[in-house]
Amino acid sequence: MTVQVQAEAGWALEVDAFDVQRERVAEALTAVADGRVGISGAPLAAHPAARPGALVAGVYDGEDATTHLLPAPVALQLAYDLPAEPVVRRVLDLRGGVLHERETTTVGELSALRFACLARPGTVVVRAHCPDSAEHPGLRAPDGAVGVEVGATGPVEWMRVPASTGGVVTARRAAATTAAGGTVLDVVAAYAGDSERLPEPDEAVALVEQAWEAGVDALLAEQEQAWAARWDDADVAVEGDDHLQLATRLALFHLIGSTAGTGEAAVGARGITGHGYSGHVFWDADTFVLPFLAATHPAAARAILEYRVRRLPAALEAARELGREGARFPWESARTGRDVTPLTAYDRTGRLVDILTGPYEEHIVSEVAWATCTYLDWTGDEEFARGDGLHLLVETARWWASRIEVDADGSAHVRHVIGPDEYHEDVDDDAFTNVMARWNLRRAADAVRDQGADVALAEVQRWSELATALVDGYDPATGRHEQFRGFSDLEPLIIAEAAPRRPVAADVLMGHDRLQASQVLKQPDVLMLHHLVPDEVPPGSLAADLDHYEPRTAHGSSLSPGITAALLARAGRLGPALDALDITARIDLDDLTGSTAAGIHLATAGALWQALVMGFAGVRVTDDRLQVDPHVPPAWGALTVRLRWRGSRVRLRCTADDVQMTADPPVPVRVRGTAGTAHPDGLRPAIEEVP
Repeated sequence: MTVQVQAEAGWALEVDAFDVQRERVAEALTAVADGRVGISGAPLAAHPAARPGALVAGVYDGEDATTHLLPAPVALQLAYDLPAEPVVRRVLDLRGGVLHERETTTVGELSALRFACLARPGTVVVRAHCPDSAEHPGLRAPDGAVGVEVGATGPVEWMRVPASTGGVVTARRAAATTAAGGTVLDVVAAYAGDSERLPEPDEAVALVEQAWEAGVDALLAEQEQAWAARWDDADVAVEGDDHLQLATRLALFHLIGSTAGTGEAAVGARGITGHGYSGHVFWDADTFVLPFLAATHPAAARAILEYRVRRLPAALEAARELGREGARFPWESARTGRDVTPLTAYDRTGRLVDILTGPYEEHIVSEVAWATCTYLDWTGDEEFARGDGLHLLVETARWWASRIEVDADGSAHVRHVIGPDEYHEDVDDDAFTNVMARWNLRRAADAVRDQGADVALAEVQRWSELATALVDGYDPATGRHEQFRGFSDLEPLIIAEAAPRRPVAADVLMGHDRLQASQVLKQPDVLMLHHLVPDEVPPGSLAADLDHYEPRTAHGSSLSPGITAALLARAGRLGPALDALDITARIDLDDLTGSTAAGIHLATAGALWQALVMGFAGVRVTDDRLQVDPHVPPAWGALTVRLRWRGSRVRLRCTADDVQMTADPPVPVRVRGTAGTAHPDGLRPAIEEVP
């Protein structure tokens, strides 16, 4: 038997060459994951430039800023070497969730398939057609691991790697059969990880034995069925742009593989495709990853929120330590929910600099609340709305109520913060921070009233008063917001004129001090408001804010181009929107930031989905109905989106001048301002127009 390497147009990422300089990038792009475990796409045969590896979601080692995802044992390496100039072809089948490969080793050709079982999270499989019947290595300990235990239970070997608390157990079983031209080797491995306790070997052994009993053929069939079901609820089809289509499906593939649908999900900035940012959890998970999951696989979105719920006590304690009320969620989080943001780091020039995001980037508090409401708006989960979701909203509102300062003239302020634009530190009245705090206070007040929660009326009224009094930097004369107090007095440098090709690392180009004194932005700050809370900004202000801030944005963050693309599309500026979308699509595929080797930029993947669905397709949830206001480029034949909304399967197909929509069961919609209902057979007008 020879494992076939096949490529299906629009559904397969092909890596045809082994480039020593880009090998780690290829390994991140072709990583396979099932929400629990992620496996590097490194070749099965060894080469000095390759880095086989495995990560188990949420299992950390170390303390405080040194906390990092624990490297897990390598279970799939085979006993072959690649020559100095390898011939390696990898094809990642996105539809079926399988990585195919062919390698010319020093003793012959090796062909194989591997996958992480979406239907059995934590289980990984390899079937390889090998050139001979050599003895293959078993489990390999991660580099630098200490306290490793090894053993066997019958034909299943296991290895246990402890962490500072918790750890990982990996079990593996393999068998070889003679075939024409060589040997067929089947390997099944399983990972059992826990952040609080060291799992017993039998936990992983049992997973292996169950999978082994099913057999590789059955496991492969399960895999294809599980991925087919997920794609049925999540696919986005772009007709007329093959490169964008592949980039989109690759992004969705990694988003799907990042988060399991049970328990809690600690979704780091690179998911489980690499070690970037040590696996710490940022606003990326709440703001960029969760919306995709809320709209396609709500159980996984709920798992992201469960991570926050279980760390609410730590957030409450952090607020008390600062003499405040409510919950202060950390900018970087890991196992405990305490802040693990490093205090210093070397910048791109090699200079040691202080990292101020931990003490100053407080808008994360509102993003936890926003993620809560995004999940509720898409799912209608009443139990969560009455329970944990309400607690998150109340405690985040209490934080802002104690954080806001009220001046003698009655105006309310939030001072000493960093907004999404991290080029400007320790600023007062950042518009994004203030408006998100205002939204948080108002949404919490509404939730308390809706649920009849046991919160004093005077406290809820105070939230509303503070929300009204908060300054937001909006100037009716210009029709736009000032990013923060004093921003207009900075050097009016337009980065689009100084560096026409963006993204650009403006911190390297200009230096820290001049950057702080200029109007150059790292990423959208004010503009993010129009994306996250469009009802909290004055009508018509998007155009003026875009005109002012987009040319000043360096897109120095990988999060930036996707949100910009979404807003430009909403504004009907399709040419610039497509340019920004192209950057987003290429950030990992072309390694535009030079950092994909550390893992896929998961938030960028989420931003690409949001640009297509919330920007070009114009999908929002408002007034308990789906709103659709598309802006589809004529160059695209159509944009087709699959979604889940409150238990209904929704299919939306938009062209430059037409919208088709089905939903089963039916859902209320508003398409280009006209109320109606989407039924299994299509759109029908509303019997009575909803104001």
